Amino acid sequence: MTRRLPSPRTVVELFAAGNLAFLAVDVYVAHSVNAFERPQEWIPVALSIAAPVLLAIGWMARLERILGLVVGWASVAVGVGGMLFHLQSHFFEEQTIRNLVYTAPFVAPLAYAGVGLLLILDRIVDAESLEWAQWVVFLALGGFAGNFVLSLADHAQNGFFNRGEWIPVVASALAVAFLLMLVVKPLDSLLLRATAWLLALETLTGILGFALHLRANMARPGESLWARFIYGAPIFAPLLFANLAMLAAIGLWAIRIRPCESR
Repeated sequence: MTRRLPSPRTVVELFAAGNLAFLAVDVYVAHSVNAFERPQEWIPVALSIAAPVLLAIGWMARLERILGLVVGWASVAVGVGGMLFHLQSHFFEEQTIRNLVYTAPFVAPLAYAGVGLLLILDRIVDAESLEWAQWVVFLALGGFAGNFVLSLADHAQNGFFNRGEWIPVVASALAVAFLLMLVVKPLDSLLLRATAWLLALETLTGILGFALHLRANMARPGESLWARFIYGAPIFAPLLFANLAMLAAIGLWAIRIRPCESR
């Protein structure tokens, strides 16, 4: 008997739950820089711990729609609120490029908003439609746009001392361009193949960046290994390339398996 593969929607649900869970680790490391100075910095951690549990309950108790929407909208609220909270640290006091670069990474919290929108998408758009696949690609596009800003701002802090630091900036820009074209022309077979190859390169970019950040942190001086990673290069940031490439690949997969009549 042929084993049936999971649907793109199921994979997206697992992707969203996994991302929310992992964000707890990422946020904990990031907010450890100031030892969670403000109590509200624990909000995203609490959401990341509770969200996968609520989603699992929804899947098992036939409450998938309502709990998914609750988690989705809560994630959007935390993401937007976190962005405003990060900007408030310096940028809102004086709107300068310097304050924008050296403030807390203001687009990072929007990862919650992106995952939340995925959960909402699964509950308001037919997952069997081409429109659903286009929205998945569009959300991956938005993630790469945020990654472009993060890569540019983070590496601007040391003036792009190493030329290799331009690689994630260029990679993000290419991803945005290709995924934007795919949203507009989702059934172009040549574009689909080219984008698939590009996503493979984006994944390699993320793995390479992770290795370089790891090496930099291991080589830097510090009181302890934990301190090196807290105050050094953000160890998980480059993996966002691979993560977003995976999401975009799900969108490509959903486009490819659409019924023939939609083509």
